[in-house]
Parts: sequence; C-alpha cells; structure tokens
Amino acid sequence: MEIIATPERPSGLRRALFRLPIHLYRLRLGWLMGGRFMLVTHTGRVSGRPRRVVLEIVNHDAADGTRVAAAGFGRRSDWYRNVLKTPEVTVQVGNRAVPMVARPMDPEEGAELMAGYALRNPGLAKRMSKAMGFLVDGSGSDYREVGRSLPFVRFAPR
Repeated sequence: MEIIATPERPSGLRRALFRLPIHLYRLRLGWLMGGRFMLVTHTGRVSGRPRRVVLEIVNHDAADGTRVAAAGFGRRSDWYRNVLKTPEVTVQVGNRAVPMVARPMDPEEGAELMAGYALRNPGLAKRMSKAMGFLVDGSGSDYREVGRSLPFVRFAPR
C-alpha cells in the first residue's frame, strides 16, 4: 500500500453531491438508500447543534444491531471528531431511527474489517481506497494497511 495523496474535504458541487443523500432522508426517502447506508445524527463539538452525515455501512451485526463505518477523510473528518466528543448519536437506516453510541475501533479491528470488505467488494474497495488517497495492489495485506490507517467507528444500540 502506498499513500498517494491526502484527500481534500469536498467543496462546491462535490460537497453538494455528498450531501444529497441527507436530503433524501429528510424527505422520508431514506429507504431509497437501502440497507447499505445510514444517516447519523450527531452533535457538533463546537456548536452543540445537531449535524448529519450519511455513511456507508462497512459491517453490520444483525444479532446485536451494531454497525461499523469508516471515516474516509481520516481523523480530521468533522463527523468523526464530533462523535469522539459526544458519542451519543441517532442512526437511521431506511426509515427506522435507533439511538446508538459511537465508539472508535482498534486499528487491528479496522484492518480485518477492511480486508473483509475488499473480499466482498473488490472493485469498489480499490476505487474507494484510491479516492481516500491509498494505492493498493488488491492484496489482503494492502487492504489491512489501509484499514489500520483509517479510523473505524462501531455504532451500538444504547
């Protein structure tokens, strides 16, 4: 694995496109996103106001209801920094919202999650890794390195 760039936070049209799914949830059309994405409502660390972000679910444990997401823009992602300060969040998948607690995961857990994600979604994992600034050769060891570099968060029901 090679770090090729630090991704810039989206701005302008790209930011608007990233935020489009939030509007779908606001219009009660979250079910269009399927079970692969979740709307996380969290508290701004400075403003104290509610903030929203739509994240891809990297892993879901149906037995206990936990879900895992990665901070694709790294530790400087606003949502990540916000949930570190105030871990009580609400997670909505489809039209169902559940109060949850967000907890950062160990880098080794992230490594295994990323390797498993790449096995399930090889093409998408390669494109997403590149978008996040990582050049991978497609091997499990490369994806594990990416997983160690990205912060993963586990969302568990309260």
